[in-house]
Amino acid sequence: MIKLNPSVKEFNELTSSGKTLVDFWASWCGPCRMQAPIVEKLAETTDVKVIKVDVDQDDELSMDFQVSSIPTLVLFENGVVIEKFVGLTDIDEIKKAFGIK
Repeated sequence: MIKLNPSVKEFNELTSSGKTLVDFWASWCGPCRMQAPIVEKLAETTDVKVIKVDVDQDDELSMDFQVSSIPTLVLFENGVVIEKFVGLTDIDEIKKAFGIK
């Protein structure tokens, strides 16, 4: 499941349970475009929920998570941030952070 630019309420609901990856990105960002298929594959092949936040459209969440470079991936498990990656991150590193083989 991939959710694009949720409201703050939706964001909080989605991240409150299970595994959730939040991808902070922008359409003009080359590394973000390279990160997109990796994030999509993770959503398709695991039970990880994915939220994509366009930093040009949602500065509130970007500021809340102190996003200064993109792509930035923030990983949640049951409402708690367990990892944050800045820059292009491969699927194996993301899976390892979530404890997925």
